[in-house]
Amino acid sequence: MEKKDNEKKQILLRLAPSLWKDLAAWAEDDYRSINGQIEFLLSECVRKRKSRAQKEAVMQEKFLSGEITPEEYHTWLKNRKLSEK
Repeated sequence: MEKKDNEKKQILLRLAPSLWKDLAAWAEDDYRSINGQIEFLLSECVRKRKSRAQKEAVMQEKFLSGEITPEEYHTWLKNRKLSEK
């Protein structure tokens, strides 16, 4: 029987014992299973990455169209990189 695309995928994930312990404590604090916590954290990371990529595309388009100056664009890039640290 063929699996549907909307079914959750199973993966094997190896974690360091210390990371497992930290995730287990965090999951308990958030009333989630460890698997649920990992899925939640991965979903948040992907959502933030997509949002960041969309903002980058908008700023690049503004720069290329002349809507913002090169200095404004480079300042935005510098500030973005600083906020990611």
